[in-house]
Amino acid sequence: MIGADILFPTRAVLDCERQLLILKTNPEVFGSVPGFDRRGLRAVPIQVSDDYNLYVNGSVNGKPAKLMVDTGSFATLLHRSFVRRMRIATRETQYSSSAVNLKERGVRVALIRKLSVGSVDIFGKEVGVIDLEGLIHDGLLEPRDGGAPVAGLLGGETLRRHHGIIDFGTRTLYLR
Repeated sequence: MIGADILFPTRAVLDCERQLLILKTNPEVFGSVPGFDRRGLRAVPIQVSDDYNLYVNGSVNGKPAKLMVDTGSFATLLHRSFVRRMRIATRETQYSSSAVNLKERGVRVALIRKLSVGSVDIFGKEVGVIDLEGLIHDGLLEPRDGGAPVAGLLGGETLRRHHGIIDFGTRTLYLR
């Protein structure tokens, strides 16, 4: 597992669609990472937390929200309490989910009319719905400062389908 302690200093670029990671291991070499065509992609600024989680601004059915970028999560997931507050209908599935800091739990599914990540709009997106309380900490699910809540995880399947490229050097997510 390669963490932020390596990805940021090496100005890594991760192509989620091709599942290709490029690291700049020699800081003396001039220039940026070759081989990435960003034409037709939209840039979404990434905010990095003190514990090196990556967040992007977006919205769910028009309500401002942040999403944690999680390449290790297969699916895009929204936090159950956020979905309830938005009064978005869910349906049961036979699936369950478990992850670091999360107990195994049932996954429900919701159809989101419009999921926006930066200026990229995704219409008619089905997402998983689970309780993310153990994964997203420090009041981020319900911020007291009036900012947008962290509504969930932007998962690998969405990053691949929308040609996601994460540029750790510029702290930018590129999507189509």
